[in-house]
Amino acid sequence: MASRAARTAAVAVIADHVHTWADYWGQRDTDAQAKGLPGAEGRAACARHVANHTAHLGIALVAANRLLDLDIKPRRLAGGLAIAAATHYLADRSGGHWKDAEPTTFLVRAAHRLGKQGWIQTDPTAGPHLDQAWHRAWHLIAAAIIAR
Repeated sequence: MASRAARTAAVAVIADHVHTWADYWGQRDTDAQAKGLPGAEGRAACARHVANHTAHLGIALVAANRLLDLDIKPRRLAGGLAIAAATHYLADRSGGHWKDAEPTTFLVRAAHRLGKQGWIQTDPTAGPHLDQAWHRAWHLIAAAIIAR
């Protein structure tokens, strides 16, 4: 049986790689374009993307658990996936809002509070980098929960 450290490392690596796949290749183009829109349309698009993304993560982790004998407990997996999904939704509602004159979403407001507005306004890759850093940090936390 794998140690907790080995399980955490394995889950973190798998989550990181599957996240990249699910966030880009696995995301429907219509959801990518609409997930930051205000109202029901944006919320629904973001929820569809997060559900799809979470399914990718869950399937990969269940497969890895069987193939690598990681001894991941179903309750821990569900808890970690719930954290990954909730934080993913929270971040992805910022899609298309990084350069708004007034920050209107949680993640953009947080970036401004941390002094990132200059970078955001001058570098078109700043928003996506901040978004991905957010996701990766939360996936590491989720991995630690899943592997416990």
